[in-house]
Amino acid sequence: MQLNAWVLTGVVLVAAMTFYLGHRSSRFASSTHDFLVARRTVRSRRNAAAISGEYLSAASFLGVAGIVLKEGADGLWYPIGFTAGYLALMLFVAAPLRRSGAYTLPDFIEARLGSVTLRRCATAFVIVIGILYLVPQLQGAGLALTTVLPVPLWVGAVGVTVIVAGNVLAGGMRAITVVQAFQYWFKLFALAVPAFVLCAVFVTGGHGGPAGALGSSAAPKFTADTTVTIKTDVNLRVDALTPVTVRDPGATAERTAGWVKGSTEHVLKGTVLRFPAGTPVPVVTDAVPANGEWLRPGSSGLPDLLQTYSLILALFLGTMGLPHVLVRFYTNPDGKAARRTAVHVLLLLGLFYVFPTVLGAMSRMYVPELLVTGQTDAAVLLLPHAVLPGVGGEILTAVVMAGAFAAFLSTSSGLLVSVAGVVSTDVFKGRVRDFRWATVIVGIVPAALALAMRPTDLSLSVGMSFALAASTFAPVLVLGIWWRGLTWPGAMAGMIVGGGLVVAALAVHTVSGYTGNWAPWLADQPALVTVPAAFAVTVLVSLGTRAGRPADVNAVMLRLHAPDPLGFMRDRAVARFGQVDSRHRSGRGRHRK
Repeated sequence: MQLNAWVLTGVVLVAAMTFYLGHRSSRFASSTHDFLVARRTVRSRRNAAAISGEYLSAASFLGVAGIVLKEGADGLWYPIGFTAGYLALMLFVAAPLRRSGAYTLPDFIEARLGSVTLRRCATAFVIVIGILYLVPQLQGAGLALTTVLPVPLWVGAVGVTVIVAGNVLAGGMRAITVVQAFQYWFKLFALAVPAFVLCAVFVTGGHGGPAGALGSSAAPKFTADTTVTIKTDVNLRVDALTPVTVRDPGATAERTAGWVKGSTEHVLKGTVLRFPAGTPVPVVTDAVPANGEWLRPGSSGLPDLLQTYSLILALFLGTMGLPHVLVRFYTNPDGKAARRTAVHVLLLLGLFYVFPTVLGAMSRMYVPELLVTGQTDAAVLLLPHAVLPGVGGEILTAVVMAGAFAAFLSTSSGLLVSVAGVVSTDVFKGRVRDFRWATVIVGIVPAALALAMRPTDLSLSVGMSFALAASTFAPVLVLGIWWRGLTWPGAMAGMIVGGGLVVAALAVHTVSGYTGNWAPWLADQPALVTVPAAFAVTVLVSLGTRAGRPADVNAVMLRLHAPDPLGFMRDRAVARFGQVDSRHRSGRGRHRK
């Protein structure tokens, strides 16, 4: 692969701009309020852009188009669920959460239920969810760079980790707020401009791609002799007699084969396949082969329908349990601003998700070879050059690549701040140097896992994070805010049962992936079972442990739900450091805004 100077320039500019904005904002950060919640002075519009910037992760920028390419109409539930989750967050959680005065999710849980043991349990789940969400961001960075630049896989993961850790170490939440707001608008630009240009080329070119029109019920076809290099072991579904020339890994000679209709072919990493023109495209086993099925939702029967419902439940409730999303609502001045922020986020996300959906549909007509390799997350990176060969395609590829890199940086920044904040206040003593040590530790662990684990579909990996969040924190937040009968033993039992079931499903899914994909759909999307189980256990145990209800429950519930002008909202001290540092800054008689 040759070095693309346009792409390299775009990535370097985004990295430099990210570092510059973070460094400039970090000059105003010196207290725990700055590092954890940006001193609660972030207004709704900027906060909405920052939330959208960190929320639109690799799964949104790359994964949504890839899942639409592979699954078609069923894949549309991902952008719908990613957006609709903020509706539940706005209605049930945003304003009361801000009025609680908490700094982190475990801090809110302790404030509501008065249990240090429960807080420690919540801390453990925050760390697990944060790392589970960080790993696909770093893997996506490696995939994106190796797709368009001649660099090894680890370069992207290490590069993102270093840049993000540098900004977080310098100023925490204060440093990354402006960065994430800028990155949302840049990511929108990086997908919208290529989408408009490529759609114009598509319309003027006769409303059909080289692999066939989407309106055709048949599978896509290779229109020219096509060579495909398999980068990970795959199982391919063959729906038509397929002539193919195969060069096995490590071999120099080729052999001719004929794959029989209805067969499943196991192809090893490093195999080179050459398909003659006119050959129907074989697809990985979890992709939809024919366009007729691709356009029709729920075409795989009852298991597919149940898996879709499970996905919807995970995305709708999982958003309110993601620590890096919730921590941004603590930065609003009051509950009204928090609710207004959620409304703005709905608008910004709805606008963004139009474009990866369009690009995913176009990818099926122009880059069908990704259905063979299984690396459908690279669709938006390869599509511009496939539609518009030459310098124009290279420039559009550079714009998309720069936007993808911004996605990795913004989401990783939010995750690193949220998890490092929890570790510094719950594991260490909560001083600024503790936050910085926590940042280093939290940054190293997911980077090592990203290099050790094999890459999977980004949307599917992030979907498991949503399922874990929905099964642990969603019951505690909803019931804790709206039901005074919740007790700390009930909350802990629900978190352990819901989280344990999701972790078990993740383990089964991982083992199945290495041993023949024998696990049922429930191992891939467990929320349909784990979320109701978590809610049921939480309620039943709370009813049986009324003594675990905190004595100040009435005062806390009043603070959560009283209108802001009444003045019941109070900030909680954080790990002793916040109170002392605040007095010190007050003594100087001024605050930087």
